[in-house]
Amino acid sequence: MPAFTLHGFPGSTNSDRVRLTLAEGGFTDFEFQIVDLLKGKHRSEEYLKVNPWGKVPAITYPNGFTLYESQAICKHLATKYSFPLLPSPSDIEGSAVFDQAACVLDAYFTEPSAKISIEKFVKPKMLQLPTDEAAVSEAVKSLGGFFDVQEHLLKKGGYMAGEQFSLVDIYYIPAILRLFTLGYEDLVRDRPAVGSWWDRCMGRPAVQAWIAAGKKATA
Repeated sequence: MPAFTLHGFPGSTNSDRVRLTLAEGGFTDFEFQIVDLLKGKHRSEEYLKVNPWGKVPAITYPNGFTLYESQAICKHLATKYSFPLLPSPSDIEGSAVFDQAACVLDAYFTEPSAKISIEKFVKPKMLQLPTDEAAVSEAVKSLGGFFDVQEHLLKKGGYMAGEQFSLVDIYYIPAILRLFTLGYEDLVRDRPAVGSWWDRCMGRPAVQAWIAAGKKATA
């Protein structure tokens, strides 16, 4: 029996956060159960018992313990299985900087990034709905401002939450890859320090293996 079941959907950037966390930890003792969003399985009575908000991802353990929300899942897994992706609990300042970086992600990146993904990917490709180009333009402008600040913060190198690669970097990677796929790579490439950070992330063996596995699954 696997250690736990990960409920997710291929192409869900939040599901991919968890899968990348597991790849970085070298952890394979889990089952990936697809919740087909296109068929509305996330709104089924059965799945709402797992996540009452009807979103992916979620994880369930044989003992009944259930957890949803991607950041909570990633942090739980890194703690439970000792993945080197979190500051030491004894590092009070490092832990505070980690939390600060996660808050920055949620406050300034998540909404405009998700808006572009919804308007340019979900609506036309999955829902057959028209794109709101004005909303996309506003989101691109917001992300430009976000990456301008990150350009300043990353000029000394390192990663989003300090000198070491961490879960915060993982939180960004699937969403930025989606931006690249949709043609918005200039948001990263036009800023040398941000681009260097991205290259450091992309150069990690686990990240490359995760990308290759994703391509194989959708081939």
